[in-house]
Amino acid sequence: MAGKKTRKAPAARKTARKPQPKKRTQQAQKVGKTAAPRTGKVAAGRKTARAKAAGRGKTAAQGELVFGAPRQPDAPASPDKAAPRGRRAAGAGGGPARRTVPRGSGAGTSGRPAPGSAATRSVVRRIRKEADTIQGVILKGRKPTLKFPLRSLQNVSYQPQTGYFKLKGKKKERALTVGTVKTFAQTLKMMSLSKELVETDDIATKREAYYVSKNWAEARFKEQPESDAVMEDVEALFGVNREQLGFVPEEKGGDVAGRLVVLDRDRDTGKTLKIDCTRFGSGAYSIPISVEHLGFKTAARFILCIETAGMFQRLVKHNYWKQANCILVSMGGVPTRACRRFVRRLADLNQLPVYVFVDGDPYGYSNIYRTLKVGSGNAAHLNEFFCVPQARLMGITPQDILDYQLPTHPLKDVDIKRARDALKNDPFILHHKSWQKALEQLIKMGVRAEQQALAKHGLNYVMEEYLPRKLARVEQFLP
Repeated sequence: MAGKKTRKAPAARKTARKPQPKKRTQQAQKVGKTAAPRTGKVAAGRKTARAKAAGRGKTAAQGELVFGAPRQPDAPASPDKAAPRGRRAAGAGGGPARRTVPRGSGAGTSGRPAPGSAATRSVVRRIRKEADTIQGVILKGRKPTLKFPLRSLQNVSYQPQTGYFKLKGKKKERALTVGTVKTFAQTLKMMSLSKELVETDDIATKREAYYVSKNWAEARFKEQPESDAVMEDVEALFGVNREQLGFVPEEKGGDVAGRLVVLDRDRDTGKTLKIDCTRFGSGAYSIPISVEHLGFKTAARFILCIETAGMFQRLVKHNYWKQANCILVSMGGVPTRACRRFVRRLADLNQLPVYVFVDGDPYGYSNIYRTLKVGSGNAAHLNEFFCVPQARLMGITPQDILDYQLPTHPLKDVDIKRARDALKNDPFILHHKSWQKALEQLIKMGVRAEQQALAKHGLNYVMEEYLPRKLARVEQFLP
């Protein structure tokens, strides 16, 4: 990515500029000009997932991200070649006549809007408009303000029909004052950098954006968390995700193995690439940072999301996906946005149930699982797309610790605090009595257990006993 050439937008595509007042503040001027075995229970779980997806309609089965531009009706799909026998095709390369890139996005093979596309122009236009508004307010001798959605659990609501944390509408205001001048300037500079990246079809990692700020004189960031926070504010201000603004994360999206063919495109030729996730040997397919352009072919019965890389590697090494006819996804802790979006699109497009396997502790429940299922308070403005409402927790549950006599560790003070906070403040936990009962049981037991604790009964006990027994009772999974 570092060697990617930049290119300037064609002159013919430059939009007409309105006459501007002669006097402009320095920051506003820069922004404005910067250019399991097959069991009946598993099958039932799959039917349930299909019914729920149908019931959620556009909310949970959207399968598309909107890149700034208004939604347009789908064009009639041309006849596709039939999918190989025994496989369903979804997205690019066959199957349902459903778009696999955002409507109106003009997305290229990278999944980002193409230079000069309606989506690109929309992002740039909105940045310019905000900058012009700030300039106009300053020229009138008033203090400019920026209003951002308040991104916290206190400003989100949860309803199963919606399926994700939704903003209530509270906003925070950042006014230009003596005390906020630096943060205000940093916000404008971040907007300017984003405009430049979008216009030149370039990208910057979050870390690179932090180092770019070292050229911003007194507006430079001291530490990256400051830069990340301002980037998230800009993201929320315009109601788009950071990739649409030209910023990409450092971390990888996650790993995938099993009954799945991912349909990608060759960057040079544009031809479809078929990536068979059963043919990586001891390795796995890595989820890219942008997944909107991907298509899928699969005959799997369900998706199994796994917290730890160690457990994922054990299941891959012994081809558990073949025994269970499933798709394995390694989340590697709290799942990234790319991982959540990949699982969401894969599940929605193929109507697959999603089961989650995490450590039996408050962090695994209220941070990892809950973020995958309904999103987070910090990214509430994007949760509609970066969550998997059909996900259900398989284990390790507090009852599993007792039923399977697992080795445990005492709960730390931070674990107890996290569990109590979830019971008091988390809208998702407060809605589900079964989750309240599970967390209260864990606190009363005073212990936690890891996935690897199943190795007490044998290294392959997890595949030979635990997973088959759990999959035979999917109706007992936590919501």
